[in-house]
Amino acid sequence: MTREELFENIKKKQSFLCVGLDTDVNKIPEFMFDKYEGDYIYEFNKQIIDATAKYCVAYKPNLAFYESLGLQGWDVLERTVDYIRTNYPDMFLIADAKRGDIGNTSAMYARTFFGAMDFDSVTVAPYMGEDSVSPFLTYEGKWVTLLALTSNKGAFDFQFMKDAETGDTLYQKVLKTSKNWGNADNMMYVVGATKADMLSDIREIIPDNFLLVPGIGAQGGSLEEVVKHGMNSQCGLLVNSSRAIIYAANDETFAEAAAREAKKVQEQMAGFLKAAGMI
Repeated sequence: MTREELFENIKKKQSFLCVGLDTDVNKIPEFMFDKYEGDYIYEFNKQIIDATAKYCVAYKPNLAFYESLGLQGWDVLERTVDYIRTNYPDMFLIADAKRGDIGNTSAMYARTFFGAMDFDSVTVAPYMGEDSVSPFLTYEGKWVTLLALTSNKGAFDFQFMKDAETGDTLYQKVLKTSKNWGNADNMMYVVGATKADMLSDIREIIPDNFLLVPGIGAQGGSLEEVVKHGMNSQCGLLVNSSRAIIYAANDETFAEAAAREAKKVQEQMAGFLKAAGMI
């Protein structure tokens, strides 16, 4: 998917919501286990997708929740991707895998997510440098979503360390260096909503790139602050919410509850897009 196609979909749906499919077997409503026996994870995903698709432009399965189940998890992940591609082909799909290794290994990861599975993007850790990221950038129409400034409290362990000579923090160094590896058409960055006040400084470094922003909802980030500091002329934001939407209820109404929560976020986003003159 191109940047223009993504922006057109944002305008069409009046939304820049990404729903995180972090499907935890310990949080799926109990009735699902009996009703769907061995296929309760896939059925949960399918019902969440059907309920929320009109309100979002992207889905982001976190691979840890699937890999932890072994072959069953990989099977569910592949069928979930196929279901989205078949029924909602305009969706932007992000594999939240946080890969990044020496070049030949990264090339295999890229083949996994862009070849064997039809994801639009994969999250990649930048620690090992350019040659660990560049294999993902060889696929036309595919994106790297590079970790830059994360929403967890451990972000302060390393990401804010300063270079004595330049004064740049580590996350600023990541942005300034990596923006030369790709461009605004194939690289976006993870920037946590809990660090929203820093988005203005980040926009000075990467004004045109899309940002994947986790941390609203259960993690307490402010959508208003994210938009205030991070939106650009083509929106430039995919704001992710996972738990607050997919676990909005834990009974037979879970899909309806997810739809209501997604709609609330979408309506807020529509207001911001209108105020910015994009729709």
